[in-house]
Amino acid sequence: MISRLLVANRGEIARRVFRTCRDLGIETVAVFSEPDARLPHAIEADRAVLLPGATPAETYLDQKAIIGAARAAGADAIHPGYGFLSENAGFAEEVIGAGLTWVGPPPAAISAMGLKIDAKRLMRESGVPVLPDLDPETITTFPVLVKASAGGGGRGMRVVRGAADLREAVESARREAESAFGDPAVFCEPLLTGARHIEVQVLADTHGTVWTLGERECSIQRRHQKVIEEAPSPAVDTELRQRLSEAAAAAARAIGYTGAGTVEFMLAPDGGFFFLEVNTRLQVEHPVTECVYGVDLVALQIEVAEGAALRDPPRPSGHAIEARLYAEDPAEDYRPHSGTLHAFEVTGVDAEFRAPPSYGLRLDAGVASGSVISTHYDPMLAKVIAYAPTRAAAARRLAAALTGARVHGPVTNRDQLVNTLRHRAFLSGDTDTGFLDHHDTTGRLAGDEAVRLSALAAALAQAAANRTSAVVLGGLPSGWRNVPSQPQRSAFEEAEVAYRLTRDGLVAEGHEGVELVGAGPSEVVLAVGGMRLRFAVTRYGRRVHVDSVLGPVALTSIERLPDPAEQIAPGTLLAPMPGSVIRIAVSEGDTVERGQPMLWLEAMKMEHQILAPAAGVVATLHAEVGGQVETGAVLAVVTEE
Repeated sequence: MISRLLVANRGEIARRVFRTCRDLGIETVAVFSEPDARLPHAIEADRAVLLPGATPAETYLDQKAIIGAARAAGADAIHPGYGFLSENAGFAEEVIGAGLTWVGPPPAAISAMGLKIDAKRLMRESGVPVLPDLDPETITTFPVLVKASAGGGGRGMRVVRGAADLREAVESARREAESAFGDPAVFCEPLLTGARHIEVQVLADTHGTVWTLGERECSIQRRHQKVIEEAPSPAVDTELRQRLSEAAAAAARAIGYTGAGTVEFMLAPDGGFFFLEVNTRLQVEHPVTECVYGVDLVALQIEVAEGAALRDPPRPSGHAIEARLYAEDPAEDYRPHSGTLHAFEVTGVDAEFRAPPSYGLRLDAGVASGSVISTHYDPMLAKVIAYAPTRAAAARRLAAALTGARVHGPVTNRDQLVNTLRHRAFLSGDTDTGFLDHHDTTGRLAGDEAVRLSALAAALAQAAANRTSAVVLGGLPSGWRNVPSQPQRSAFEEAEVAYRLTRDGLVAEGHEGVELVGAGPSEVVLAVGGMRLRFAVTRYGRRVHVDSVLGPVALTSIERLPDPAEQIAPGTLLAPMPGSVIRIAVSEGDTVERGQPMLWLEAMKMEHQILAPAAGVVATLHAEVGGQVETGAVLAVVTEE
């Protein structure tokens, strides 16, 4: 029996495993890097061990350090979570060799699926349908998909639509695969147009029993990484579900699998499906299966690791949808963001890290208000899951929860998630892996008028705060004059506000019919066309967050007297994030077009193209391959030709 378990991971998945351990009476041990010292997973565990360093290689990928931490804490078992070392057969062998219980599949099963090229061959021999492998040197038919043989999560994956782009895509995929997985091997296969990403949850014990717990649809993806998942799939009927389950069970038996795992398929529009890979670990999206089947997959993992036999499989009920909240900007090619998460509050949550007792809202978060989002790791903040009797009800509940959440700090993909959940095509079940490419979902939840009203509320709240702190005549309204001649003005990068507070009330330029009901430093109530609206206003330096039923709005105040030294010359290319320069495509004196790739940064486990800010000549180039840069660092200057 396991008595003290170490989770060789961080953030949300570490907290998720701890939740089950507390329910089972198992002590918990966390490991944490220096940047993660104040994250919730490091604080709430019974014991926590520092892994000195910051990068994944120094910390969560250091096998000896993690096993040493387990010994130091007196742990008798290790759960790998997902990512990092979770699919590393060598690490599993080291854990077992150290006399610890490995809460995962046998090392041989991990090895069998560790390289996609070998996995496809084994599945083909086992009768599981697979896509053909293509030789990059002889491809003539496009589109194709370049994929890393090792690892997953969308890294080392590129879509190629023409022969001219193939070589660069292969080289880029190899670089990213080498960086992420230590293996540059890639392969190519046909890209299925209009296909869905479907996966089957499997669970197997050491007594020969294999469960398949239905399918999950994971077609809403960016950069080949999932952002919205659901169970069951709106495209899978009873007959297809049976065929998918049989193929998944055959795949699990072919590699002698035990524990929780996932068999992934591509589902073509004609109903044919093809093997993608076996994820020999718990999946990020496992909560939707837990909700629909009423199970605790982590508890079942632990029971199997302890040698227990699976009983009768549960039956499904209802529909669950999960949204992954990332610190990234969809409007800027999903550029990740870092910094302090000043506020993180999701209202109406019925359960955390476990299925709700009945229909409801579940939250699995790796962060809390005040957490710092590091540049060293994946930018996922949390998963929000809605479980309801129907798919439509789940989508509505989830969209409302995300819209009403207070998320202050780095830019997130919250608006895109809500726009997708409310999109007519999504609600009709018309989804495939190209959904976010085919539909514009990057618009703000708050429209232009909502932004202007929020800016007005922010200005009024600031005026109220000024009067509250005023030493003299604090009871008078801000800017009060016996004979007012000029309005008060507040400038934000997103909107400009001009208003007067008169004896007859608020007079705001461009806002006819808007009345001030009440204003305080943190809340403003406006009547718009006779309808009262409440605006919650929170200021963090120049950044102001305004939350209302109109949608969340983030504003940036404009300095009245900016420092001339901080002004940026036209054509200056700044680093949009901290990272490492891995490739430079231009030299000083080269002519470039606006939007042309100039260099590549590696940050938050992904490659990011940095484009020319203007057309002209590269006057200076400050970056060098291998160099580390911080946000805002000058990389190059492009001047008009």
